[in-house]
Amino acid sequence: MSSAGIRRLVYSGCWRGQLGTSLAGSRSRTLSLAAATMDQRVISLDNMNPHVKKMEYAVRGPLVIRATALEKELQAGVSKPFKTVTKANIGDAHAMGQKPITFLRQVVSLCLMPSLMDDPSIPSDAKARARGILDGCKGSSLGSYSDSAGIEIIRHHVAQYIAKRDGFPSNWEDIILCAGASEGIRGIMKMMIKHDNSIKPGVMIPIPQYPLYSATIAEFDLHQIGYYLNESTNWGLDISELERAYEEAKEVSSPKILVVINPGNPTGNVLSEKNIQGIVKFAHEKNLFLFADEVYQDNVYAEGCKFHSFKKVIMEMGAPYDTMELASFMSCSKGYMGECGLRGGYAELINVDPQVKAMYLKSISAKLCPTTLGQAVMECVVNPPQEGEPSYDQFMEEKNEVLSSLALRAKMIVETFNSVPGMSCNIVQGAMYAFPQIMLPERAIEAAKAAGQAPDVFYAFQLLENTGICIIPGSGFGQRPGTYHFRTTILPQPEMLKTMLEKFREFHKNFIKLYE
Repeated sequence: MSSAGIRRLVYSGCWRGQLGTSLAGSRSRTLSLAAATMDQRVISLDNMNPHVKKMEYAVRGPLVIRATALEKELQAGVSKPFKTVTKANIGDAHAMGQKPITFLRQVVSLCLMPSLMDDPSIPSDAKARARGILDGCKGSSLGSYSDSAGIEIIRHHVAQYIAKRDGFPSNWEDIILCAGASEGIRGIMKMMIKHDNSIKPGVMIPIPQYPLYSATIAEFDLHQIGYYLNESTNWGLDISELERAYEEAKEVSSPKILVVINPGNPTGNVLSEKNIQGIVKFAHEKNLFLFADEVYQDNVYAEGCKFHSFKKVIMEMGAPYDTMELASFMSCSKGYMGECGLRGGYAELINVDPQVKAMYLKSISAKLCPTTLGQAVMECVVNPPQEGEPSYDQFMEEKNEVLSSLALRAKMIVETFNSVPGMSCNIVQGAMYAFPQIMLPERAIEAAKAAGQAPDVFYAFQLLENTGICIIPGSGFGQRPGTYHFRTTILPQPEMLKTMLEKFREFHKNFIKLYE
């Protein structure tokens, strides 16, 4: 029997039934042979890429794995103290019950099934958008490859969208369409990998941060430089903290990138224009490449808050700042769209060395192209129905309904958490998350240590096992030592959210009582 056949039998555990009685007595010998075969594998845990082993992504980590297992146990009829699992761990709007935007889905459907162009129930403007996309595709089919940087007509429309948003020109050749903002971020960060005399390039990221950054930094073997956001000022970004982080990092790395997430994930803060100006001045002084993660630009709820793009602020500041290197990122996964699974996004590259840009385009060409479905979605985001077009009224009604509901839910979460003894939560000014702080009794911290878990991880697992609510511990995003937080989305629909918050309140009260 071949070694591959032995391995299959070893994995299946079907020794006697499949090997027959002639081999039944030789189990130990065959096990030894199979083990020896496994030891000869080219890639093992010991010799695989150590940077992949190092990377972590808390949003889809052990708690989420356990939550999925609990769902299957419930389906199998296992008795639990809850009837459903609420996955508040990730910003997946449609998974939490948000309905798709009709116009967007109509355009995508038309692109996939052009015969629907004859359907009189589909508005003419949706058909016009779909025809424009298909005309830009090779063979007039969404099933064909696009250029590596994306379908040209959509890149033109993205540039027009940015120009209208900011009041400054945008060059379509600076627009790179990508499979979600994450792919754009990773692709551009990859260009920074060059270690000189063991000095790693440094990437400054906010703490708390979105784990995409820490995971990518680890995978690419870059140096993470954390700068703390100020919880006491609603997660404000202090320039003095940027200075501290930069000066300390200079001793062990070569800082190259400054990442800013605005509106903030997981913190829900929105930067003021003045604050952005200070960040720009700092980045210019230190000669840093700015990464502006602006995927939540449509998600601003708090009165007095407004989204300001980094590009607009830089251009308004003029010389010498308007020559700075900047990459800004947008996605169709967030905002009012919530089309996470269709994987659409773009990056705008400003003032990047043309030779470096050519190398970047070469690198993404190895992946052929981003999904054309995601590109079609981005076309709808940057080129939505205009006033006077047939789809305009319904589109605006659906868009405003989503955003106003998110604003209501943001308020519900903050008010509830701030009414619970031992919890505090800053105002959710934007994005889709809250990042409350929890004050844990010393006995709970000791119980966590005894369980081999960080205190906030221990709390999150207890919450999950007792209520079915899945959140992500603050340690997965980073937090100041000695403080404990968690991130929850504001995405559950209002009635579901109300139920979730009541269960949360009851759990926290009982948890504190148990360990006080």
